[in-house]
Amino acid sequence: MPDTRRAFLKASIALSAYSFATATGLIAPTTSQADWLADFFAPATLDETVKKTLNIAGAAKINSTDKIELKLPSIAENGAVVPISITSTLKLVEQFYIFVEKNPVPLAAIFNLSPDLEPFVSTRLKIAETCEVIVVAKAAAQLYRTQQTVKVTIGGCGG
Repeated sequence: MPDTRRAFLKASIALSAYSFATATGLIAPTTSQADWLADFFAPATLDETVKKTLNIAGAAKINSTDKIELKLPSIAENGAVVPISITSTLKLVEQFYIFVEKNPVPLAAIFNLSPDLEPFVSTRLKIAETCEVIVVAKAAAQLYRTQQTVKVTIGGCGG
């Protein structure tokens, strides 16, 4: 019995020391910290945000395609919660970018995907008013886009 209690006390002291060191910044996790893309998620026009965001992606031209499928309601009764699902038949999809044309912050989301998996994303958007929802996919160092108009009846970002 004393061995178990000693092991418990050692583990408790080690955990307390590690927690204290992490909380005070003496040691910091390096791989678990995400990069915050504050410039991308800042209020701007759609054109400014697209240029800023997609210049980082590395492709100059955005091609329209029918290989990206959006499941998005054409009429959203509540703009505060609009469900969206994105699938694609493009090969080697690395990223999905979702832009909402008339939102104060046009970039709604960036999803990094493994090219080994089926490209599928499902989330909810907040849409300020009736506008275009634009999805851009980065696949094999090329950019592809599709869009759909969503009519918002109440709610949204603006009120």
